[in-house]
Amino acid sequence: MWRWCFGATGIALLFFALFEFLNTLPVTNGELLFLRTRHPYFVSQAIARILRGSLGRAVMSCMVAFVLLALLWMVAAAVGRIATVRALLEYFRLNFSRRVAATEVSTGTDQTDDRRSGNPFRSLFDLNFLRVSVALSAVLAIVGATILAGLASPATHPRPGLFLLLWFPIIGLICVIWWALNWFLSLAGLFAVRDAADAMGAISAAASLCRERAGAVLAVSTWTGLAHLSAFVGATTVAAMPLGTLGILPGRVILLGVFGLTLAYLALADWLYMARLAGYVCIAAMPEAWFAPPPATSPPPVPPTVEATIDRDELILSDVPGLIGQT
Repeated sequence: MWRWCFGATGIALLFFALFEFLNTLPVTNGELLFLRTRHPYFVSQAIARILRGSLGRAVMSCMVAFVLLALLWMVAAAVGRIATVRALLEYFRLNFSRRVAATEVSTGTDQTDDRRSGNPFRSLFDLNFLRVSVALSAVLAIVGATILAGLASPATHPRPGLFLLLWFPIIGLICVIWWALNWFLSLAGLFAVRDAADAMGAISAAASLCRERAGAVLAVSTWTGLAHLSAFVGATTVAAMPLGTLGILPGRVILLGVFGLTLAYLALADWLYMARLAGYVCIAAMPEAWFAPPPATSPPPVPPTVEATIDRDELILSDVPGLIGQT
């Protein structure tokens, strides 16, 4: 729910800022005349004249909007993570309680819950700040990679093939590093709620989980990732069908259909995200004894075989008739 509220707030703020920015632009009668001609060249020249000198205000407005939206996201994400993780922890603790009690009785160990109680909002806010910083660093890295790759294709001797050959691997590496760091910091938020630990303690607990239970974490991430990829491909394919009837159906009907498909995809993506989070919580809530390999059982002892001693010279056991009478 907090994701949908944040998305609606961001879209509303975007449209509000766009309309307010357009209201500040002066439009002369000559520029208005060029716009009414609907000729591509005249329209482009009119837009260029209208936007001339307003780039600084647009950049400043975008920076202020980014800072405010980032602050709102950090607060909303912290509150939402606290609510969801606590509910999932309570669910798995109730379901695991009987089995944990049986394990303690059979093994003779007492697995007491040593989790601390506290308010994890500060730790989650710090982790979200790190996630925003990583995203901003990735954007700056992409800009820097574009500049560096552009040096290989100057304006005097343009070589677009070499530019793309250098640009795509660097951008791919930056995106992979950003995704890995963002995923790891998101996983650390689970321990900030469960253990009421600070940001560094939550990061350390997340690293321990990935090291000790790497197979289970990899399985949850892989299957939910494949499901999300399948949903994205399916939604993209289905959304392309109404666009193919652009000249047949009314534009409003097509726009409404694409909007409905987009909402359905976002709802499914949120459900898959919660399924992945539930998998991580389940892995973290399981006792350590459940992940230990079963003890090696020795095969049952084979009873000794009793071999009867037989005297081969005994005449009564002979198969030759008449030997007893001869003796």
